[in-house]
Amino acid sequence: MKQRLRAGALLLMSWVLTSGCNRGTISDQIGRAAPVFSISDGQHSVALANFRGKVVVLNFWASWCPPCVEEMPALQALQQQMPQIQVIAIASGEDFSQYQQFLAQQHITLLTVLDQNQTSNKLYGSFKFPETYVIDPRGIIRRKLIGAQDFTNPGFERYLKKLGA
Repeated sequence: MKQRLRAGALLLMSWVLTSGCNRGTISDQIGRAAPVFSISDGQHSVALANFRGKVVVLNFWASWCPPCVEEMPALQALQQQMPQIQVIAIASGEDFSQYQQFLAQQHITLLTVLDQNQTSNKLYGSFKFPETYVIDPRGIIRRKLIGAQDFTNPGFERYLKKLGA
């Protein structure tokens, strides 16, 4: 009886832990047009509509977010290895000076902009970072990724090429 109870408790705990990590990986946005936005932080501007015709890897992040910091080198490497795609990193939830300091210290060179009003991530329903959307050349969301990713994984690069990269 104790073993059955223990097994049931373990099963319940594993279900709770795994369901808590699923923040909508299977999104109802998959297959739909990506919400378009235009934002500027005074130094950089991004208008998503300008990238129609390219595969876009849209990443929502913040410098205070450890998984975001962890995946940033892979995002940079992806942009360097696949210049035919466009990585767009939108920072949210921090002040401009912290954002600039982080970019300088980490030598971030990919296209990033600070969205202090969080207008872009609100359009996508992304409030827990990092969250990444893969958008095909027609502007359709094809994938949503949650948490730190290895964007240099050969399988991911093959996937982007299949989309038209």
